[in-house]
Amino acid sequence: MAGVELSGVSKRFGDVSVIDNVSLEIAQGEFVVFLGPSGCGKSTLLRLVAGLEQLDEGAILIDGNRVDNLPPGKRDVAMVFQHYALYPHMTVRDNLAFGLRNTGVSEDEIGGRIATAVEKLEIGDFLQRRPGQLSGGQKQRVAIARAIVKQPKLFLFDEPLSNLDAALRARTRIELAQLHQQLRTTMIFVTHDQVEAMTLADRIVVINERRIEQIGTPMEVYRRPATSFVASFVGTPKINLVPVTAANAGGLAAARMPDGTLLETTIPWDEALARDGATLGLRPENVRITGATQGQAPATARVVERLGERTIVYAALADGTLLTTEDRGDSTVQPGDEVGLAIDGNAAHLFAADGTGHHAGAA
Repeated sequence: MAGVELSGVSKRFGDVSVIDNVSLEIAQGEFVVFLGPSGCGKSTLLRLVAGLEQLDEGAILIDGNRVDNLPPGKRDVAMVFQHYALYPHMTVRDNLAFGLRNTGVSEDEIGGRIATAVEKLEIGDFLQRRPGQLSGGQKQRVAIARAIVKQPKLFLFDEPLSNLDAALRARTRIELAQLHQQLRTTMIFVTHDQVEAMTLADRIVVINERRIEQIGTPMEVYRRPATSFVASFVGTPKINLVPVTAANAGGLAAARMPDGTLLETTIPWDEALARDGATLGLRPENVRITGATQGQAPATARVVERLGERTIVYAALADGTLLTTEDRGDSTVQPGDEVGLAIDGNAAHLFAADGTGHHAGAA
C-alpha cells in the first residue's frame, strides 16, 4: 500500500495555469475522490501523479519516495481510464497478461494473478472474447482487472463510470467500493459526479479553478461546506442560496430574506457577514412544506416532483424568490397551492461576500 503526498504542485500549458500550488496528503489504503466541474484541473492532477504529465513546480511522493522524476512505469501505479484503452485484437486474457509479460513476470505468476482478478470481478465467462464482443460494463471490469493484476501500490481512476448507463453506474459503484474493501490499496478516483464522490470516498477533495476548495469526509463536505461553491456543487437537489442581510442578534447571526422573512440561526456572529452582503444556504431537506398559515414564510408551489419516498416542491416566496423544498412522499401539494415553509435555522449556512462559509456550532 502507498501513501501519497503532493507538495506545492503546479502545472501550466504554455501561459495557461491548470494546477496552482496544490498540496495534499493521502493516507495508505485511503479511497480519495477528486471532485469538481469540467476544466477545474482534477484529471490533470491525476495524470501528474501517474506520470502522464510533467509538473512545473512542486513534488510528488509515493510511500515517502519522490516519484515526479520517474517515468510512469517506474511509479508502481495502475490507471483505469474513461475509455478503457483495451487492445481490440487481443482476447480478454491476453489483455490482462500483456503488461505482465512485458515486465518479465512468469507465466505461472501471471495465471495466478489473472485468476484472482477474475474471481473478484466475475469476468471468467468472457476471458476468450475480444473487447468488441463485450458490453460497456464488461469492458470496464476488464480494464479494472488489468489494473488489479499489476498489484500496484496505487490505483488511479479517471472518470471510469462516465460512459455507463445509470443502472450500470450504480452497480459498478458498489463493485468498486467492495473492491477497495477487499484490497485496501490506496485509490484516487476522479469524477464530476457528486453522487459517485459521496458514495465511494473516504475523503473528498473538492477542486475548483485549479485549486483545492475543501478536503473532508463526504458528510463533512455536505454539512459544513467551506465555500458557497462547495455548498452548491455537493448535494442533490442543490442547496438554496439566497442573498440576505445579516445582523448580529445577541452573538448569533440572523438573516433577513428578500421577502422580509427574518430567520434566526445558531451561527456565531462574524463581522464579515455584514460586509458587502451575505448569502443564506438552506438544504432542501431543511425547508419543509407546512400548512398555508404555518411556518416562517408563506409561499406558492410552482413545480412538484414526486420521487416516491419524498416530494420535491419548488416554491416561490412573496417576492418571487424560488426555494427548493421537501415534503413527505404522499404529499398532496399541487402547483399553484398556497403553502407555508418551515425553515430550520439551526441547519442554515451563511456565506460571506468572498464565499467563505459560516456554520452553527462545532463540527
